[in-house]
Amino acid sequence: MSEAAEAPDYGAREWDEQLARTGCTAVGARDFLIATNFNLNTTSTRRANAIAFDVREKGRPMREGGSPVGKPMKDEKGEIIMQPGTLKATKAIGWFIDEYGIAQVSMNITDINVTPLHVAFDEVCRCAQNRGIRVTGTEIVGLIPKRTLFEAGTYFLKKQQRSTGIPEEDIIKIAIMSMGLDDLKPFNPREKVIEYLLEDADKTPKLIDLTVKEFANETSRESPAPGGGTISAYMGALGAALGTMVANLSSHKAGWDARWEEFSNWAEKGQAIQAELMILVDEDTEAFNRIMSAFGLPKGTDEEKAARSQAIQEATLFATEVPLHTMKASYKVFELCRAMAEEGNPNSVSDAGVGVLAARAAVLGAGLNVKINASGLKDKEKAEHLVAEANKLIAQANEAEAEIMKIVEAKL
Repeated sequence: MSEAAEAPDYGAREWDEQLARTGCTAVGARDFLIATNFNLNTTSTRRANAIAFDVREKGRPMREGGSPVGKPMKDEKGEIIMQPGTLKATKAIGWFIDEYGIAQVSMNITDINVTPLHVAFDEVCRCAQNRGIRVTGTEIVGLIPKRTLFEAGTYFLKKQQRSTGIPEEDIIKIAIMSMGLDDLKPFNPREKVIEYLLEDADKTPKLIDLTVKEFANETSRESPAPGGGTISAYMGALGAALGTMVANLSSHKAGWDARWEEFSNWAEKGQAIQAELMILVDEDTEAFNRIMSAFGLPKGTDEEKAARSQAIQEATLFATEVPLHTMKASYKVFELCRAMAEEGNPNSVSDAGVGVLAARAAVLGAGLNVKINASGLKDKEKAEHLVAEANKLIAQANEAEAEIMKIVEAKL
């Protein structure tokens, strides 16, 4: 307690009689542990155990003569010599489940960075097949992080030489199908994935959750938000979506099989741009709401007036920076659509062109919002800097659109 190197983060002091009578609480933390059961087309616990011993890190005892009934071999200290299994950071055993009438390999994956779920699944499948047994599915016990299913879905798509630049929901679905997560009962990721449970527990209304019709109707109503900034962000997202669509169509085009990964990489970039802009759809409306909230602050005293003025300026700066972010994100769409216009499926070149037009509208539209909001900033030097940055992006967007549309028109 009194030594600097050994002292606790809080409560360090000289040792005395009172301290000697106190206790402590020790808190440990580790990465996610995944508890999973692999379903087998057998009722044999012995066979399930054999597979578990094949894969678990601890492995099985080495036996004399290499026979499963030979005596366990011991080292010079008299300890049993173990033959390690194939999967690091795993513990496993075989058992029979009365509820389902099947045997399972029950496994704890203690470090998903060392052995991801999909790697464990494939290895259990391999070892089961070596013993004449099939893995029919996977049961998840408790909750899992989203990355587990996302990495699995991506892994299986790559094995099929299919594009991984598809919506997250589709990748999760591939993981569920590939590992048979709904073999014994329906698997609902909204109930099993930690991030989804947290999202649903703190669900707030978002524009991006509206249907296309609801979004248009909400925009048309007698309210200033959602407005041009939000629409600009959505236009940019649609431009990215179109470029991504062309990449995915190209990745799976007959005769282009050798180029699937090239277009898959473009599709992944497109999905990232789209996701960034979809966040900005709601963030732009939130920026406007901040300004309105700031204007609604009390102004009865000099202190209140000063606080209100500062809040308005902070909200106005945020409302200027958000559309500038939209401009920068939307500008990334040009690179994607240019590549698709030049190299993508020629039957979809018009879609790449529409993506370009949407991206230009997004950049110019968000630019208008930068300018009108910057006019409300008292810091004129900051305002001029933001407007200059917006004008530069506008010029670049006009130039990029003209160049790419020439490519598109030449291929029509």
